Amino acid sequence: MTYSFSAVVEKEGKLFVALCPELDIASQGKTKNSALENLKEAVRLFLETASPAELKVARSSRPFVTTLEVAV
Repeated sequence: MTYSFSAVVEKEGKLFVALCPELDIASQGKTKNSALENLKEAVRLFLETASPAELKVARSSRPFVTTLEVAV
């Protein structure tokens, strides 16, 4: 089975951190691509060991991403 999740990648210091917000799983790497590959592996390992209830939540959860303006 193939799942589709969101990934957010940010540079933190010398590393890139990749986050899957639906599952609250994160990983890191020296490059954006390595951070994403490491995140894919972490998500795959989670999905291989998740309970049916956890998989149901994973399939139904989608983050809402938008921009906001703040006046200071």
